[in-house]
Amino acid sequence: MDGNGRWAEKRGLPRKFGHREGAKTFKKIVRYCKKIGIKYASFFAFSTENWKRPKEEVDAIIELFEQYIDDVRSHVDEEVRVIFLGDKSVFSSELQKKMVSLEEDSKEFDKMTLLLAINYGGKDDIVHSVKQIAKLVREGTINPEQIDEGLVSSFLYTKGLPDVDFIIRPSGEQRISNFLIWQSAYAEFYFTDVLWPDFSERELDKALLDYASRGRRFGGI
Repeated sequence: MDGNGRWAEKRGLPRKFGHREGAKTFKKIVRYCKKIGIKYASFFAFSTENWKRPKEEVDAIIELFEQYIDDVRSHVDEEVRVIFLGDKSVFSSELQKKMVSLEEDSKEFDKMTLLLAINYGGKDDIVHSVKQIAKLVREGTINPEQIDEGLVSSFLYTKGLPDVDFIIRPSGEQRISNFLIWQSAYAEFYFTDVLWPDFSERELDKALLDYASRGRRFGGI
């Protein structure tokens, strides 16, 4: 969800105002994804690298994130499963409890699965998996020869979920920015100059039509 800060700066506003508008767009697009039948939708909210940003901006993002969790609580009738990707341990104990509680209370919902990456990094995700596997090898539970793609995937934050089909990158940037690196091995990519606060249902439709026109061969013919 890129371009919030630039959206605000173009209007002479503090960057945190862009994140507020971006949060509104996020809620709108999540509901639209559910409406049109998308079963899994992943959103990159805050990366492991974003801690380098000014404290005021980081605090504003975390505050919006906490408000979103409270908002989801008040709309449980939408029956959307919520999963948080990333290392929760860096957040306050209260926020961690809210995240774990929401994941637990929504785990049986099947209308749509919403994956929200917060303090997430693709490289960190793979390192986390490798460390867990290394422990099993050290304990003698498995042999190194047993390590395969399935085992690595089983220790990622996305355990048990399908790989990524399609990545949309707004704001004119043309890179993956450390998002779901392993899971996106065969993902299709779509780049647009639209800043995230201006991203609309119509823009999502344009992206999905483009995706529908592509041939996915997964290394075959």
